[in-house]
Amino acid sequence: MCSCESPLSARLRQLADAGLTRRRRRLDSPTAPRVLVEGQEMLAFASNDYLGLANHPDIVAALARGAREWGAGSGASHLVGGHLQPHATLEKRLAEFTGFARCLTFSTGYLANLAVTPTLATGRDDAIFADRLNHASLIDAAQLSRARQHRYPHGDMAALERLLAASAAKTKVIVSDAVFSMDGDLAPLAQLFQLAERFDAWLVIDDAHGFGVMGPKGRGSLAHCGIPPHPRVLLMATLGKAAGVGGAFVAGSEIAIEYLLQKARGYVFTTAQPPAIAVAVLKSLEIIAADEARRAHLQALIQQLRAGCAALPWRLLPSETAIQPLLLGENDKAIALMQGLWRRGLWVAAIRPPTVPPGTARLRISLSAAHSAADVARLIDALREMA
Repeated sequence: MCSCESPLSARLRQLADAGLTRRRRRLDSPTAPRVLVEGQEMLAFASNDYLGLANHPDIVAALARGAREWGAGSGASHLVGGHLQPHATLEKRLAEFTGFARCLTFSTGYLANLAVTPTLATGRDDAIFADRLNHASLIDAAQLSRARQHRYPHGDMAALERLLAASAAKTKVIVSDAVFSMDGDLAPLAQLFQLAERFDAWLVIDDAHGFGVMGPKGRGSLAHCGIPPHPRVLLMATLGKAAGVGGAFVAGSEIAIEYLLQKARGYVFTTAQPPAIAVAVLKSLEIIAADEARRAHLQALIQQLRAGCAALPWRLLPSETAIQPLLLGENDKAIALMQGLWRRGLWVAAIRPPTVPPGTARLRISLSAAHSAADVARLIDALREMA
């Protein structure tokens, strides 16, 4: 062993001793409720494919058509020569869909988040105000910025108000998830917007888990809360969850998006996504807007699961979204319950620190419109059996 590897081996042993080792499981079939995982048939509740579009035949056909017409890759960054017609069409359509003036597309939501906040808040005269349970990409974005950081307790608007009132920052940026990825709860978006207005701050919202699912025609969490597009708001959403394909976008005012296009390092210095991805997302947006039945069915499954788990010894966290976390507390308990479900042919992910705070290990039950009521009943029965 190379001597430089020894500290890494020790750290890996520490992870194993704490029950924090992670493992990738290989899927031998496309994303769907019923999958083949390393040769074993499983009923999966571990995907973010909230509307069941990842394997939709019309979207698959659009992806294939896009590859035939536009090739496999974009060849360059958007600003150098990789901005193809499907990219431009998708950005226009996303702006229309969300109601914002303009959009930029990115390869991933992580990259989009890394691009936005450090571009808005660039120095020690600026300040970032972030929910403590924000996604890792938002945390990393704040750390990349040279601005002062203020983290407020989860959803605590009184604490945020005090921090904003005490700040003399030149530029203030409030950053929050819309739907929190491990808790499933919705941020107090109306109050966040009111505070942004009152203290003349930017409001950056990550709607990765709300876009496509929440709001009229799936337009997202801002629309769900009745917050119209506004020049001080920047909305980030991913296209690989409810939309079923891949990539992400940032929507905002004409000026804000133009500034990001010119200055955001995560946009300027990365190769554009393959244009076929944009073609597939365009088809996905059509389905999202037109198929209200998918969202209605998903809501029915959420209510079924919550009712069925009400008598369990473990607590479902408050959530009206497709993310339904079952709180276990200790890492070994979460792993044991996950393994018990696995033996019964059910795949539910155990979430442990550092993804969630210490002492709050959980099963993250992820529902999809592609699940049936019988699928959810099977999961409930298995949980009751192990209670």
